[in-house]
Amino acid sequence: MDIEETALPGIGLRHDFQTRSGRRIGVVSRHHGRRDLVLYDAEDSDAVGECVTLTAEESDALSELLGAPHIVEKLADISSAFAGLVGDQIAIDPSSPYAGRPLGDTRARTRTGASIVAVVRDQVVHASPRPDFRFDAGDIVVVVGTPENTASVAALLRNG
Repeated sequence: MDIEETALPGIGLRHDFQTRSGRRIGVVSRHHGRRDLVLYDAEDSDAVGECVTLTAEESDALSELLGAPHIVEKLADISSAFAGLVGDQIAIDPSSPYAGRPLGDTRARTRTGASIVAVVRDQVVHASPRPDFRFDAGDIVVVVGTPENTASVAALLRNG
């Protein structure tokens, strides 16, 4: 599937794609976090048929509804496609030295070779969290690497 990216000066970015049935859908990501879900007119793919404005929280919820099951499926696919590569889920306990601290403080990738690819909090998936993402007790950290790498991340998050 091809996704077209268009810069919107002073606004943000627009990403468009065409569904298998021929409908065109777009998402306008504004600089301040708001998103517009754009459904183009069925008869004129250049004309907007409907636009739904979403807050950052609503965008996250929609993203989770559409993408969360696929993240788990993709991790399973990755594990079977690449021998030796696994996905693991690690809970942040209240006693973790990283509870309340940013992901970047862990230096997990540098120290272990594994990648933190998502954090699940209150049933919302935060994919590709940035280094300034702060862990909360109860978060589930999704890690990809070798069994040894992911075990090292688990030890790091539990013991520091």
